[in-house]
Amino acid sequence: MNKYLLLSLIVAMVAVVSAIPLFKARAANELMPTVGQDAPAFTLPSQDGSPISLDQYRGKWVVLYFYPKDMTSGCTIEAHNFQRDLPKYDSLNAVILGVSLDTVESHKTFCTKDSLTFKLLADPDHKVIDAYGVPLAGTPPAVHAVRDTFLISPAGKIVKVWTGVNPNTHSDDVLAAIAGMNGNDKVESKPM
Repeated sequence: MNKYLLLSLIVAMVAVVSAIPLFKARAANELMPTVGQDAPAFTLPSQDGSPISLDQYRGKWVVLYFYPKDMTSGCTIEAHNFQRDLPKYDSLNAVILGVSLDTVESHKTFCTKDSLTFKLLADPDHKVIDAYGVPLAGTPPAVHAVRDTFLISPAGKIVKVWTGVNPNTHSDDVLAAIAGMNGNDKVESKPM
């Protein structure tokens, strides 16, 4: 075998092998819940270590947002916008719950550093991320959840799903959706 052919084969193999760890996948058995379904129940620790369950917010709108990583640029922008708009969410009877693979300690640092007062939930074993069918992306060991959000009605139903959201405008989009539905538990099925 000549050396150019061998070199070409090696380069091709390296390209294939190096692409394998990169992924954005959802396991076949981890389907994303759809509009109209009951939101999967969960309990996760927040930044202060206290357990937070979805059922403790029954009667309120819940903005359950999944994000890649604490203290990164897009995630910080998204969190700051939710924090900025907390009085608006309060007036709409809504709460914000952020979920990532980060630890309680990482969330605590992020909340302290950036003055975040809403709950960030630690899901390092991705139990809730899997229950909501949120894809993972990245190269191991730097795997993270993608930016997806579920709007859950006061009755515990999923009424809207955003995938691959823009962190710069997402809080405004969510507020508009809640304001458009507030006062009733109708199902919103308009795609984003």
